[in-house]
Amino acid sequence: MSHQFDPTVLREYDIRGIIGETLGPDDARAIGRVFATLLRRAGGRKVAVGYDGRVSSPILEEALVEGLNASGLDVVRVGMGPTPMLYYAEASMEDVDGGVQITGSHNPANYNGFKMVFQGRPFFGDDIKLLGSMAAAGEWDEGTGSSERRDILEAYVDRLVEGLDGIDKSGLAGLRIGWDAGNGATGPALELLASLLPGEHHLLFTEVDGNFPNHHPDPTEEKNLADLKTLVAEKRLDFGIAFDGDGDRIGAIDGLGRVIWGDQLLMIYSEDVLRDVPGATIIADVKASRALFDRVAALGGTPLMWKTGHSLIKSKMKETGSPLAGEMSGHIFFKHKYYGFDDALYAAVRLIAASAHLGKSVTELRGEMPAMINTPEMRFQVDESRKFAVPEEVRDRLAGTDAQVDTTDGVRVTTSDGWWLLRASNTQDVLVARAESDSQAGLDRLMAQIDEQLAASGLVRGPQAGH
Repeated sequence: MSHQFDPTVLREYDIRGIIGETLGPDDARAIGRVFATLLRRAGGRKVAVGYDGRVSSPILEEALVEGLNASGLDVVRVGMGPTPMLYYAEASMEDVDGGVQITGSHNPANYNGFKMVFQGRPFFGDDIKLLGSMAAAGEWDEGTGSSERRDILEAYVDRLVEGLDGIDKSGLAGLRIGWDAGNGATGPALELLASLLPGEHHLLFTEVDGNFPNHHPDPTEEKNLADLKTLVAEKRLDFGIAFDGDGDRIGAIDGLGRVIWGDQLLMIYSEDVLRDVPGATIIADVKASRALFDRVAALGGTPLMWKTGHSLIKSKMKETGSPLAGEMSGHIFFKHKYYGFDDALYAAVRLIAASAHLGKSVTELRGEMPAMINTPEMRFQVDESRKFAVPEEVRDRLAGTDAQVDTTDGVRVTTSDGWWLLRASNTQDVLVARAESDSQAGLDRLMAQIDEQLAASGLVRGPQAGH
């Protein structure tokens, strides 16, 4: 027995595909067999399994558990919930050695996938390549594992509320917050959390529905925040929080309806965390604003720019002992008073806490930020064989010029006008570009530089590619 995966599903950070086309129960079973084999050979005995609210998730979960059991691993099934609830299970249950969440994250409704944790560390990159080659060779152990169900929703939400420990709750009684679960997997956890938080809470779309009937659950696209903006405006709420489909990415707006992007949230969190851990290293990905790195330095912290990708950021946090990290995409990682994984529900609680600690409303904190003019993340299709080569060509051409080039992840070029970025997506045949300046004229000049460099590599900044 062996199993061949569709080559498109084994990604850098996770496994992901289209149900019925590139991904199905046989794939889930094979993932279970190899993951169980690797974990048992490393001394593991038990794994936690959870799944998101997609229509295909229960079928994949059933097959995954079969595969895990067939290679001798015991399974704790924590049921439907957000990805960070599965991470919490893996981090908090003493008898558990790993975790698998079945989730399509923010992808369209017909997608699904797997995010994995192996003995407390992310399972990605070379791990996923190994899983594919072992499945192709049928290299998995035989065994008989057991399966049990544990309900951890209440314990998880109680742990989220600890994010407000040490704050006078009576001072938060006047808070009025809007929330949008986007019909994703956070719904039940959000309902319970809102019932335990001080203040007044207005909830949208908490019913889990894998068809996402109201809007797509991706808060990094501003159009998906329209319902939340309307709610906050009509009810005159203090701010609003939105989640992606599996609850590991946060979106936010202030009381005036202005979006607070991932790097701007990180500016608020940094100020709060650095009061407690002076001089700490704060990590953000290469897409983040210069304003964030400058702010962390001004607050006495050590800013560190790192590669995009939740698994890569988590690994860098472990290496540097960083208490806080984040990405433009809304993944926020708190090691400070938490476990170090990306949890949007916990990040929401910490936004309330930061506002209380700093003595300013979320709207005031957003209003104090420097007004930078930047592009959204521009993604355009490029041949797979060229996507890594083009940023290298740009780097070589700019060597010896007065441009300041950072090659942490692609090329991030800083000039007197600001900065621009060109990097290869790890998950698609796409190039990603972004630019930021403090003036429109500066931004136009930066965009002209991007186009000039692409032209020199025989490319044109083409139509936007989807996620």
